[in-house]
Amino acid sequence: MLYYILLCILRAKTPKGTMTRAFGQTDLAKLKQVINEGVQVSQEIKDLREGLGDTVKAVAQELDMKPGTLNKAIRVAHKAELQKAKDDMEELEDILIQVGRTA
Repeated sequence: MLYYILLCILRAKTPKGTMTRAFGQTDLAKLKQVINEGVQVSQEIKDLREGLGDTVKAVAQELDMKPGTLNKAIRVAHKAELQKAKDDMEELEDILIQVGRTA
């Protein structure tokens, strides 16, 4: 995907159909390298997310809890935002109490 986007950018054409910028060999080599590395890193991220998802599902099932709850705990821990999550929940609770929707 990243390769396609960069290819579109590089092939931006003028009305006459000529390329708007020509790259030298050194620049092309840099572009190819960063694109290849970007594709590789993107695939690694995808694989890691899938693996984590499988692990979360298995652990959640073992502990009889929802995977979403465990995922949320991971996100809150990663961002170190427990207090913010508590504050958000308190605000939500206040709203629901005021509109009479606590059941």
